[in-house]
Amino acid sequence: MKIAIPLDENRQDVCIVLARAPYFLFHEGEENTIVENPAAQSQGGAGIQAAQFLVDSEVNALITVRCGQNAADVFQAAGVEVYKTIHKTALENLSALEEGKLEKLTQFHGGFHGLK
Repeated sequence: MKIAIPLDENRQDVCIVLARAPYFLFHEGEENTIVENPAAQSQGGAGIQAAQFLVDSEVNALITVRCGQNAADVFQAAGVEVYKTIHKTALENLSALEEGKLEKLTQFHGGFHGLK
């Protein structure tokens, strides 16, 4: 399973904003890879662009603080499971997911539409 988590500038903590996160952590098997978020500096539609980037990267699950409805629609159409964080760091949340402690995210916001 390939899992994605949006990361802050420090590359350790979960970023509270999915679409404009500077980085994503990809966790697959025992391997962690950090990549830049190509949607972070978008003028508009960053949520959909970030979601499509994750789907194109063949992610099966996402762990995030929150998610906009447009991005959630992309994830749902692609069969990507979205989980709600309970810890500050990405690695703690990965452990929590493996232990079955994370719940699926079911509340999605309307988006920030161009606000940074």
